[in-house]
Amino acid sequence: MDCIFLRELRLDAWIGLHRYEKVAPQTIELDLELGFPDPGVFKTGKVADTIDYGVVTQRLKELLAAEKFGLVESLAERIAQVLLDEFKAPWVKITATKLGVLKEVKRVGVRIERSRA
Repeated sequence: MDCIFLRELRLDAWIGLHRYEKVAPQTIELDLELGFPDPGVFKTGKVADTIDYGVVTQRLKELLAAEKFGLVESLAERIAQVLLDEFKAPWVKITATKLGVLKEVKRVGVRIERSRA
């Protein structure tokens, strides 16, 4: 499938259930794939016919600064909702990763796929 992707997008997020996780934001890493809302972009070459990844990045920065999440699953689901509703992506695949949460594990996270009904 044709898609736009962003890899290893690192943003600060208020995430976690434990008391020590609630005192400061944590850096999370996102891998995003978004289906094109309009395949016409391949003919027109206009940014209006695609999803501007700079705008996506800014919107996610704003989202993660404004909202708090207990679970990484909730964070991924909220990001999916924004990408589907606000950016009109027909489908998304999101990998949300917490870095260095456990000393035995370098990364933990979730991967979800969602589509518009």
